[in-house]
Amino acid sequence: MSIISVSDPMETEKSIRACLDIDGPVYIRLSRAEVPYIYDSKYNFKFGKGNILVGGSDLTIIATGYMVHKALEAAKLLKSEGINARVINIHTIKPIDTELLIKCATETGAIVTVEEHSIYGGLGAAVAEVIVRNYPVPMEMIGIQDVFCESGDYEQLLNKYGLCAENIAAKSKLILSRK
Repeated sequence: MSIISVSDPMETEKSIRACLDIDGPVYIRLSRAEVPYIYDSKYNFKFGKGNILVGGSDLTIIATGYMVHKALEAAKLLKSEGINARVINIHTIKPIDTELLIKCATETGAIVTVEEHSIYGGLGAAVAEVIVRNYPVPMEMIGIQDVFCESGDYEQLLNKYGLCAENIAAKSKLILSRK
C-alpha cells in the first residue's frame, strides 16, 4: 500500500490526481487543521519524490504533512542563529525517496525527522532504515512518543507533544553537536 501525507491544500489536490495513475491501494493522510499554502497551482506533485523547500548545508530537517510548516518555521529560527537547515517535504512515505535521503545525509551529515505520528513505524523509522543501510549519520526523530494522546486544541496539543518550531530547532542544535 502506498502512503501519502500532504502538507497543504494544493498538494492535496495534486496528490489525489496523481493517485489515479498508481497501481494498487493508496492511503492519503489529511489533517483537519487549517493549513497555509506552501505550493501554488504550478506545483508538480511527483509520487515517491520528496521536495527540497529550503536549501541548507548544516543539517536536513525532513518533515511530512502539517509538520512541514513547523519545519519551515524552525529553519527560520535556526537561520537567525547562523544555522543553515535544509528542509525536505517527504509527502510520499511509502515508497520513500531513497535517493534524496541519501543525498541529504551525504551533503549535510545530520538529519532530523518531524511528523505528527508515532515515532514507531512512521516517517522517522522509514528514513532511519534508509540512512542506516546506506550512509549512517546522526539522526533525531521528532514525533509522538509511545503514549496515548489527548484530544483538544490542535496547536496546544502540538506544543504539548513537542511538535513545535522551537522544539524542532532545539533538537536540530542537539543533533549538530553529534556530528
